[in-house]
Amino acid sequence: MNHNTPLSPRPLRHLADVQQRVLTTAQLRAQGVSGADVTAQCRPGGSWQQLLPGVFLLRPGPVTAEERLHAVLLYAARSSATEPGVPLQPAGPGQRPSQRYAEVLVTGLAALALHGFPSAPPPASLDRVDVLVPRLRRLRSTGCVRILRTPALPEPVEIAGVPVAPVPRALADAVADLTDAGIVRRLLTEAVRGGHCEPASVVRELAQARLLSRPHVVDAVDSLLAEGRAIAEDRLYRMVAEHGLPDPVWNVELRLPGGPPLGGLDAYWPDHAVALELDTRAPRHDDDAMWSEYARKREHLERLGITVVHVTPKKLRDSLAQQATVVRTALMASGDREPAAYVVVLPR
Repeated sequence: MNHNTPLSPRPLRHLADVQQRVLTTAQLRAQGVSGADVTAQCRPGGSWQQLLPGVFLLRPGPVTAEERLHAVLLYAARSSATEPGVPLQPAGPGQRPSQRYAEVLVTGLAALALHGFPSAPPPASLDRVDVLVPRLRRLRSTGCVRILRTPALPEPVEIAGVPVAPVPRALADAVADLTDAGIVRRLLTEAVRGGHCEPASVVRELAQARLLSRPHVVDAVDSLLAEGRAIAEDRLYRMVAEHGLPDPVWNVELRLPGGPPLGGLDAYWPDHAVALELDTRAPRHDDDAMWSEYARKREHLERLGITVVHVTPKKLRDSLAQQATVVRTALMASGDREPAAYVVVLPR
């Protein structure tokens, strides 16, 4: 075989263009290319080049970002089959392209770039690409690949044929290596401002990664929660305006006459004795205590005849009309209830 010899008479039409250019030793063997042929092609001045152990680019010249990403995925996925060296199979009907890359997800900064984060550097500029694999995989970091292990892979997000970790997990993996407080804050803020996820899911991943003890991460989380609450409140105002709900009084505190405060509320309809509370709690170490306080306040108000509607930022983002229906139903049902206790409404 020389440099002008066709790869194989077997068709590769089931593969995308980049997947025809970047192949593993096992895939080449399945196409009738021997190890000696591969070695010959990869000699100095040859037509091919080795990108990673067992992964080859079937052309000379600079490597593109797309080729590098797929080489990383092939390296991390190539030994995940039951039998070592078994080539990855073409996707069948209804199978996602990323299922060719079994048990591997791009994560960290490279994943955030693929998700479209302005502050994340493009994958081509990164010295390494982080990939998630199951904890028991026998695989080592090498070259531009850093292997991160996890007990259970999250559900992948498909971006341009690449299996990518969801934003909260990708953020946690990126933040674990970042010491610049400004960059961490920008990435976390972009996650919420860009509509990628809710603050609670980000904080949950950071907590699981044991990153909330780092001062610069805690400061960034405080900014994230403030940003998330502002966005959720804006959606709440839109819900009332766009779905024809009567105007409530906003951001108030209720008290019994001459008694202690009953707690703050994001919206209250005095004529209907309906309260709305926006749950922007983030899962931290004191989450159980905070939830208990929420529950106590709700039970106390309901004993006084006040209906409490509990909404989350995620529900407002994903089902605004449905949340408006919940509130409207509570308002309409107020006429069928016993009159609520008299309470004093104060600005919060």
